[in-house]
Amino acid sequence: MNRSMLRMGLVLLLALAAAIPVYAAPSGAIFTTLPDGSAVNANIYPSKDLVYLDGGPGPGAPAGAAGLPDGIYVFQVTDPSGKTLLSTDAAMCRQFSVSGGLITGVVDVGGCQHVTGTDIDHNATTVQLMPYLDTPNNGGEYKAWATPVGAYIAGCSALGVSNGLSVVDCGYTGGNDHGFVPADSKTDNFKTGGANREIDTRFHSNATGALLDGLYVNWIDPLGASNTRWSLLNTSIGVIHLAHVENVENGVHHIEVANQAGCQVTQVAITGASGVSTFFNGPQTLEIRIKPNFVSGTYSVDVFCD
Repeated sequence: MNRSMLRMGLVLLLALAAAIPVYAAPSGAIFTTLPDGSAVNANIYPSKDLVYLDGGPGPGAPAGAAGLPDGIYVFQVTDPSGKTLLSTDAAMCRQFSVSGGLITGVVDVGGCQHVTGTDIDHNATTVQLMPYLDTPNNGGEYKAWATPVGAYIAGCSALGVSNGLSVVDCGYTGGNDHGFVPADSKTDNFKTGGANREIDTRFHSNATGALLDGLYVNWIDPLGASNTRWSLLNTSIGVIHLAHVENVENGVHHIEVANQAGCQVTQVAITGASGVSTFFNGPQTLEIRIKPNFVSGTYSVDVFCD
């Protein structure tokens, strides 16, 4: 190949790269709730129809924390691996709108849009996840996803589907789960029975020893999707000054612990199922490997703050 042809090929590649939109995981969080926005203990629901999607800064977030960026989103329900799509209606029916960082409604597409509720805390809209199939996961786990509609359309296009909103399933390849690219998406895990496996983070004041609320960690699931969890006190569901991630699936999870307002991280400790603690100095991204023989229980992360 001569230099002229090589130069033309490089120009073409650069032009194609510039034409492909680049997305990133939205700020804020998604979380599953009951229709009125209230949480259930360990994200374990009595029945599939009672699971609703909520979104915003996240439970326990301080006033002024970033919510979801405004725009239109698409959601789906899969098994924890992301390989099996459980949602059964076309993606156009699974759209919701965000304004002011909160979910404000579903997109009216002529009658197939999902049932909604109202979050009693923020007056935001909650969106019923049904219809979706039973999970094939032996532990009864499900994964809820949300991604900006532009990212979803681009994800479907990458799978060779030009009309992604009109179909139920755009297909699956490693790193592209039915049009949902993990790096562009928020996820939350839930169950409808069984035991819970969780990763709980506590923030400690070095000055007073008190447990601190309103501080966050970023959870990255084994697929590479992320979500933000804030430390809070909610005794009704057994959350005692914790930033908690529940119903974690098998695989490697990452918990990002960063310096933030109210916490300059001096030390981080992780305590596994064996009860043995490992200590690290300063902000950390912790790797936590959940294995099949870890049937129920908690991996604890303790963050010490100046």
